[in-house]
Amino acid sequence: MGLGIVIWGCGGLAREVNELCRELGWPVAGFLDERPEMRGRTVDGVPVLGDLPDIAARRGQVEVLCAGVGDPELRRRFWQRTREAGHAIPPPVIHPRTRVPASAEVGAGSVVAAGAVLTVGVRVGAHVVLNFNTTAGHDTRIGEFATIAPGVNLSGGVEIGEGAYIGTNAAVREKIHVGAWARVGACAFVAQDVPPGAVYPGAAVDYAARWRPAGTPRAGGTAADNGK
Repeated sequence: MGLGIVIWGCGGLAREVNELCRELGWPVAGFLDERPEMRGRTVDGVPVLGDLPDIAARRGQVEVLCAGVGDPELRRRFWQRTREAGHAIPPPVIHPRTRVPASAEVGAGSVVAAGAVLTVGVRVGAHVVLNFNTTAGHDTRIGEFATIAPGVNLSGGVEIGEGAYIGTNAAVREKIHVGAWARVGACAFVAQDVPPGAVYPGAAVDYAARWRPAGTPRAGGTAADNGK
């Protein structure tokens, strides 16, 4: 990797991407953050360089990775700003412990985290995040700026539209289409097409009761309420 990498964001995902770059031997020059108060800080030993104007002098010396933020809309906006500023985008950042066959394609600026498995004919657009332990079955298509959260399983022939967000541990059955900028909640099983911009709820856990150690009475009760 000849040029240094500058990563948009300095939160959890950006820090994970920084570690991935280190594993690959790619030099990271710093993080970008629009918040003025973050400029000059250090995160995980990496400087926060500021906003795009603060690295104008480095144009041609660094490549700017937009996939350091999980929000697809924010990622697209960062990419638009990066393109307008004339900065180059790096090739896809792919963890060495993934399975990406020769017949699969991953677009520029995308991140494929450890444990991801892509099979034959998979096409991943630019600036996509494929998080830890995700799978994409044969001939699946994932549009630009999409986020595939940890543990997601996409069956064969699935189409994920531009900017869609698929939540942690969701599963999408074969040949389903998830529209552009749609949201699928965590642990959802998607058995029907999701229209563009729609929200497909996941499996939320509701609060039931506060756990009590054995022998602790309920409020207003006695130890006998717990069989003591």
